[in-house]
Amino acid sequence: MSEVLIVGGGLAGAAAAAALGREKVPVRVLEREKGPCEKICGEFLSIEAQAHLAALGIDAADLGASSISHVRLVCGKRSAEARLPFVALGLSRRRLDEALLAKAQSLGAQIERGVAVRQRDGGLETSRGALEGGRILLASGKHDVRGARRDAAAVRLSGMLGFKSHFRLAARQAQALEGFVEIILLRGGYAGLQMVEDGRANLCLVVRRAVFDTAGRTWTGLFDRLMGEPHLNERLSEGEQLFSRPLTIADIPYGFTHHRKGEASGLYRLGDQSAVIPSFCGNGMAIALHSARLAANAVLAGADAGAYHARLRRDVGGQIRLAAWLQQRTETWPGGPMSVGLLSLAPGLIARLVDWTRLSSAVLAEAGTQACTNSISGRPRTARR
Repeated sequence: MSEVLIVGGGLAGAAAAAALGREKVPVRVLEREKGPCEKICGEFLSIEAQAHLAALGIDAADLGASSISHVRLVCGKRSAEARLPFVALGLSRRRLDEALLAKAQSLGAQIERGVAVRQRDGGLETSRGALEGGRILLASGKHDVRGARRDAAAVRLSGMLGFKSHFRLAARQAQALEGFVEIILLRGGYAGLQMVEDGRANLCLVVRRAVFDTAGRTWTGLFDRLMGEPHLNERLSEGEQLFSRPLTIADIPYGFTHHRKGEASGLYRLGDQSAVIPSFCGNGMAIALHSARLAANAVLAGADAGAYHARLRRDVGGQIRLAAWLQQRTETWPGGPMSVGLLSLAPGLIARLVDWTRLSSAVLAEAGTQACTNSISGRPRTARR
C-alpha cells in the first residue's frame, strides 16, 4: 500500500497513525508543533474514549489520569449532581497526545515535527516542500487547511470563543472538586472544570463573542467577570493559574458534521475536521478517537472517503444534533436556571442525557472496541484521585 499522509499529530491523527502502523501501512504524520504542547480541550475521557485508547495499547490511568465518577451542573446558586454511568478520566492533551505519538512511532509511523501544511491541492504544500500522497487523513483540529476548508454552512452554532487554562487549587478547593466534572452555566456560555493529572485542574470556558466584548476583550476582564459567579469564585479564588496566558480559539464550529459532496475521494477528515460536538457533553475526545478508528479501517479496506464520512455521520450525527440543541436551550436565560432546577429534582435525567450523547454499544462493536469497553468497565480503576 502507498504511503498515507496524516496532517496533524493530535488525538485523531496520532491514533490513526498508530492503528495503521500496527497493520504495517506506511504512514507519515506531519505535525506543526515542534514539541509537546497544550491543546484547547475539556480533557475528559469517557468510557468510550478509554476503550479506543485501550485498543491501541494505551491505559490513560497509567499516565496519571484522575478519576471522575460524578457530574455537577451549576447555574447561579442552583446546582444538581449525579453519578456518571461510567468512571471517566481526566488527562491533559499534552500528556495524552505525546503518548499516542510515541505509540504510533513505535509501530512504524514516521513522525515529522515542525512541519506546517500550507495548502491541499492534489497533494500537500508544506513548509518543507510538496508531498504527494494517494490517501490523506486531515486531522488538523479546529484549524482549516487552505484548499480543504470545512463547509461553514454545516455549522449549527457559531460565534463561540474558547479559552483554557490549568490551575493549582488550594487544598480545600481541590478536595471539593475531587471526583467531579463540573459544568457551570453562564449567560451566553458555560465553563467546565475538572481535575487532570499531577493535581492540576482544567478550566475550559466557552462564551459568545458578545460576552467577551462586554468584558473589555481581555482575559483579565473576562476572568474578573467569572469571579463574579459564586461557584467559580469558590473554586478558583485561591488557585494559581499555571499558564502565562490562556489558550484561545475563535469561532468554534459546534454542531459541525462533514457532508460536502464532490470532495476528493482520497481525503479523509478526522477529529474536529469531521465532527464537532459541544464540549459540555464530554464526548469530543471519544468522537475524535472513533473517527480515527473508522478512517484507519476504511484505508485498510480500500473504502473511499465518501463511504467513511457517511459512516461517521451515521454514528455521531444524532448525538451532535441533540447536543447543539441542548446548548442553545441552556445558554439563554432563564433556560439555564430552569434546566438545573429541573435536574436537581430528577437527577436521574442527568445520567440519561449523558447516555443520549454517547456513542452506542453497537457503534463501538462495529468499530472493534466494544470488548475493550467491557474490560475497562469491569475492572477497578487505578487512576489517581
